[in-house]
Amino acid sequence: MKGTYKITILLLAILTITACSRKRDSFMGRNFHAVTAEFNTMYNGDLAFIAGEQGLAESYRDNYWEVLPVERFQKEEDYSKPGDQKDPNFERAEEKAVKAIQKHSIYVNGKEYNPQIDEAYIMLGKARYFDSRFVPALDAFNFILNRYPTSNSINRANIWKAKCNIRLNNEELAIEELDKILEDVEQGEVDMDDDEYADTNAIMAEAHIVRDSLHLALPYIKEASTFAKNKELKGRYTYIKGQLYDRLEEKDSANIAYQEVIDMNRKIPRIYHINAYIAQGKNFDYEGGDRTAFLELLFDMEENRENRPFLDKIYNQIGDYYRNIGINDTATIYYNKSIKAFKEDNILQSVNYGTLAEMNFDNAEYKAAGKYYDSTLTFLVEKSKRWRRIKKKRDNLDDVIKYEDIATLNDSIIRIATMTEDQQLAFFTEYTDGLKEQRRLDSIALIKEEAKIANQEFFTKGNKEGGSNFYFYNQTSLAYGKQEFRRIWGDRKLEDFWRLSEKKSTPAGLTIGGDNTEKVESATNKELLDPQYYIAKIPKRQGQIDTLTIDRDFAYYQLGLIYKEKFKEPSLAVERLEKLLSYNPDERLILPAMYTLHKSYVELENEAKADEYKNRIVSGYPESRYAEILLNPNTALSTDESSPDFKYKKLYEAFEAYQYDEVIAKCDEYIDLYFGDAIVPKFEMLKATALGRRDGFAAYDKALKELMVNYPNKEEGKQARNIVSTVLPGLKPKKFVGDNESDKWKIVYTFSNSETEAADALVAKLQEIINYYNYFKMSASRDYYTPDTQFVVLHGLGTRLGGRDLAEAFSENKKYSIKKPFFEISTPNYKTVQIHKNLEEYLNQGGTKEDKNNPQK
Repeated sequence: MKGTYKITILLLAILTITACSRKRDSFMGRNFHAVTAEFNTMYNGDLAFIAGEQGLAESYRDNYWEVLPVERFQKEEDYSKPGDQKDPNFERAEEKAVKAIQKHSIYVNGKEYNPQIDEAYIMLGKARYFDSRFVPALDAFNFILNRYPTSNSINRANIWKAKCNIRLNNEELAIEELDKILEDVEQGEVDMDDDEYADTNAIMAEAHIVRDSLHLALPYIKEASTFAKNKELKGRYTYIKGQLYDRLEEKDSANIAYQEVIDMNRKIPRIYHINAYIAQGKNFDYEGGDRTAFLELLFDMEENRENRPFLDKIYNQIGDYYRNIGINDTATIYYNKSIKAFKEDNILQSVNYGTLAEMNFDNAEYKAAGKYYDSTLTFLVEKSKRWRRIKKKRDNLDDVIKYEDIATLNDSIIRIATMTEDQQLAFFTEYTDGLKEQRRLDSIALIKEEAKIANQEFFTKGNKEGGSNFYFYNQTSLAYGKQEFRRIWGDRKLEDFWRLSEKKSTPAGLTIGGDNTEKVESATNKELLDPQYYIAKIPKRQGQIDTLTIDRDFAYYQLGLIYKEKFKEPSLAVERLEKLLSYNPDERLILPAMYTLHKSYVELENEAKADEYKNRIVSGYPESRYAEILLNPNTALSTDESSPDFKYKKLYEAFEAYQYDEVIAKCDEYIDLYFGDAIVPKFEMLKATALGRRDGFAAYDKALKELMVNYPNKEEGKQARNIVSTVLPGLKPKKFVGDNESDKWKIVYTFSNSETEAADALVAKLQEIINYYNYFKMSASRDYYTPDTQFVVLHGLGTRLGGRDLAEAFSENKKYSIKKPFFEISTPNYKTVQIHKNLEEYLNQGGTKEDKNNPQK
C-alpha cells in the first residue's frame, strides 16, 4: 500500500512536469507559466522598474526657461561622466524580463501561448530605453510588433518605438508612424484608451518640438492635455501648451493655458503651479494691466509658506515688476533676494546677475557691472551661446572701465586745476569739514556700539565647571560682534586710523587714483584734515595739464567707438563724443568723432543730426577719406586703392621684400590718417614686427608692450600680450652657444645694402655650386640684417670646420673664385645675431676666417 502511494506521487509529478513543458501547448502549461511569469519574475521586475522610473523623475531637473520635454528623462550621454554607475533598478528589470522570456515562453508552431511574454518584451524595451540603450530597446518593441500582431500591447509598443526613434534623431520616422496610428484611431480601426491616446499625442508633439515645428506640435499637446488621466501628466502637458503659445507670440492663449495649470492647484506638483504664475507674470501688460492687483498677488505668493522652496523665482518676478515700472532701487533689492534664495536653477541665477550687470552698466557703474557679469558666467554652461555672448560683453567692458576711469579722473583733476586759488581753497575746505564731521559721527557710533555690546547678554553665567564667562570665549557672542562690526564699519584693514571715513570712500566730487591713492592713505591724520595738503597735489605746470587733457580726450573718443561698435549703444556713443567735441580736442580726433556721430545718429533715426555732421565733414574736410566715403560709399570697399585694407596689403608686400624703413614710415603715416579705424591695430602690429626685424629684440619688445597696452581687447593686442609672455622670454638671452652645442652651421658673406646686385649674383653662384655637386642638404639665401647691412648665407653645413674648408675651397676654385670674406656661425648663434643685432660681439669671440687658428679668442 505504501509502495503504491509512492508510485502514485511519482506519476503525478511526472504528469505535472510533462504538462508544464514549454515545448507543447497545454492548458496546464499555459496557465502555469503565465501565472509564474506574472506573479514571480515579472512582478519583481516591475517593482525594480517602477523604482528606477521614480528615481529618474525625482533626480531630473526641468529647465522652465525652455519648452519642457513631455517626458522627465534625459539621455545618459547628455549628463553622465566616465565612471558613473548606471541605475541597478533598470538592470534588474531587464534581467527579470529576460528570465521571463527564457524560462516561461511557450512558442510552438510559430505562435506564442504565454500571454505574459509580450509584457516581458515591453518591460525589456522600457528598461533598455531608460538605460539610454535605444537601439536594443527598439529591437524589443519591433519584436512585439512582428511576432505578436494581435497582442493587446501593440499600441504601447508603437508609442515606445516612436520614443526610441526620437531619441535616435529619427523624428520624421516617428511622426510618420504615429500619424498612421492616430489616423487609424480616428477611423475606428484601432482602439485606444484615453491614456494611450494622450501618450501618442504627447510623443507626436515632442517629435515636432524637437524639429522646432512648434505650430505643428500645438494641436497634439492640446489633445494630450485633454485626454490625460494622470494628474501630473495633465498638468505637465497643459503647461507645455502654454509654453508653445508663448513661443508663438500668442500671449492671451498662453495665459489661459497657464491659468488652467493654476486652477489644478494641489492636484498637480507645486512646481507647475508656481511656474505657471511666473510665466503669466512675464506676460503681464504693464501699460493696461492692473498693477496693484498683480503686485498684491506676488506678495501673497511670497508670504505663502507652501511657496518657500520657490522664493528665488518669486523674488525674481517681483524684481522684474519694479524694474518694468522704473523703480530700480527696489528691483535691485529683490534681485539680490532671489540670489540669496538660490536653490538649483542656475539659469535663474545667471539671469539675476546678468540683470544687475545691465542695470549697473546703464547707471555707468562699470566696475560693478563687470563683477556681476563675472558672476553671471559662473552659472552658465561654458562655451554655450549665451556664455560666449556674455563673455564678449565682459571682455569689452574692460576697455569701458579703463577709459571711463581715465575720463572721470582727468575731468575731475582738470576741473580743480582750472579753479582760482580761492575756489580751490573753498572746495577742499568743504571737503575736509565733511571729513571732520563724519569722523565725529563715527566716534559717536563707536561709543554707542561699545555700550550696546557691553549691555548685551553676552556673558554666560558660568558653566558647571566654573569656567570663564568672558564673552570672547563665547562663540555666539564673538560671531555676533563680528557681524555687527561689518554692518557698521564694513570690511576694513587692520591698520592705523581704520575708523576714518576716507578709508572706505574718496572725496565727493574728487576722484583720486594711482599713486595719489597711496599718498592719501599714507598721509598723517593732520594732513588729511588740512585743505592745503590736497591743494599742493594739484598739477600746476601747463605740460601736466595738457597731458591729462590729451588722455581724457582720447578716452572719450574710445568710449564713443566702444559704445557704438561693441555694445550697439548709439545713444551712449553720442553722449561721449559730443562731450569730447565740446572740449575742442586735438584736430585728429575731430573728424573721426564727427563721422562716428553721423553713423550713430543714422542708427538712432535722427536724420537732422546725421545730416548736420555729414555736412560739417563734407564742407570742413572735403579732401578727407571720410568725406569721400560719405559722398561715395563704394570708396570703403577693400578693393579700392584708396581704402586702408588695400594699403595694408601693399605695405605687407613691402615688408616681405625687406623694405622695413618704408614699412615703418608708412605705418606711422597710416596710423595718423586712419586714427580710430578698426584697421589701426593691424598697422601697429606690422610696424612692431618691422621694428623687430630692423632694430632687433629691444625695439620689438617695446613696440609689442605699447601695442598690448593701447589695444588690450583687440585681436592684435591679445596677440602682442601672448608674444610678450610666451615667445620673448625665449628670445631674450644674448649669450652665444659653444661650437659643440650645434650640428647645424652656416657660412655668411657680408654686403652693404647698396650691393644688392652683387649679393644676388653670389646667391646665384652658390646655388649653381650646390646643384653641380649635388649638395642636396644645402641652400643659399640673401637675408636682411640692418638698414646698412645684408647677408648672403650658405645653409646646411654640419660642422664649423667643414664649413670653413668648403668656403676656402670656393675661394681657391678657378671656376667660381669666391674671394669675398666670410665667417662661420652655428644656426642658434645666427638666430641670436639676427634677434639682437650683435654681430660684432660674435665676431669678437672668434667668428671670422682670420681667427681660425685661435678659436678661443
